[in-house]
Amino acid sequence: MTIKEVCSRFNVSPDTLRYYERVEVIPEVNRTAGGIRDYNDDDIKWVETATCFRSAGMPIELLIEYVRLFREGDHTIQARCDLLKEARERILAERKKFDDALEKMDRKIRVYERAVETGKLDWDGEGCCCCNKPKE
Repeated sequence: MTIKEVCSRFNVSPDTLRYYERVEVIPEVNRTAGGIRDYNDDDIKWVETATCFRSAGMPIELLIEYVRLFREGDHTIQARCDLLKEARERILAERKKFDDALEKMDRKIRVYERAVETGKLDWDGEGCCCCNKPKE
């Protein structure tokens, strides 16, 4: 599979794939006689893992460490598990920020929808207009 095909499949740029290869997040990709990268099934699995973890917010440093540990062998299984747990906690914390923002946005939408229906903007029961804290 060519770099263009891999980029299209995973919605990443060629520069991103080259970077992943350079920092050894994916193995060095074999090349054709003409020097063009030729991704095999194993390479694709590494690209899939890298793009999945990165899109979930895993820092590149953690991903690099994970791959390094993987390549060291089975004696690093616990370390890899710990690393993934750490990354998971970071992702959950980030998700909570988005969940909190969505909750605030939903409350505001309810107030505005009620205002459209009644012709009156009233924050009673939904908190104030800027921070959603109860009015005093």
